[in-house]
Amino acid sequence: MKIIEHLQWRYATKKFDPTLKVSEEDLMHLKKVIQLTATSYGLQAFKVLIITDPAIKKQLQAASWNQSQVVDASHLIVFCNSKSVTHEQIDAFIQLKSGVQKIPLDALDGYGNFMKNKLGELTTSEVNEWAAKQTYIALGNLMVACAELKIDTCPMEGFEPEKYDEILDLTQQNLTASVAAAVGYRSEEDKAQFAPKVRKAMAELFVEL
Repeated sequence: MKIIEHLQWRYATKKFDPTLKVSEEDLMHLKKVIQLTATSYGLQAFKVLIITDPAIKKQLQAASWNQSQVVDASHLIVFCNSKSVTHEQIDAFIQLKSGVQKIPLDALDGYGNFMKNKLGELTTSEVNEWAAKQTYIALGNLMVACAELKIDTCPMEGFEPEKYDEILDLTQQNLTASVAAAVGYRSEEDKAQFAPKVRKAMAELFVEL
């Protein structure tokens, strides 16, 4: 039941203490959690940028409705989804799967072709939306892992993706910023930490059939 305690503790932190930094050991733990996130087909059609450079954070703040979390948090983690999934990406995944699981490449031909065909049926917009959804699974895992370590987070959709893409040079990499998370430690002055959680009642939220 510890996870319930962790989730009761966490909240969307509005004001971070800029003097407190996440340790390299804890950061490695969070990276491992993101790496192990479940994704559709196992493709991991995204990259994760971990930003600490004050100059870059300042540029991103201007594209984030000037939210202080961007510059005050220890790390800004930006999830960037692939805008399209190429056959080369699928082939690289099949090669990796073959090597890790010791499966002959020709035995995976059918799976690779299945992915190519299914994703090929989607429009560019649909592929972009599908890939973006994967990043939210990773974001959820990150937030739970941070709560376990008593590291604060603020999930952020409040930014201009086009400007993030430009600042972070994502377009040239076939990527676009989908969602971000400020990660660090709450300021004692953040009044939001004392507010009770507002959630629907169990009977309203769940339907058992």
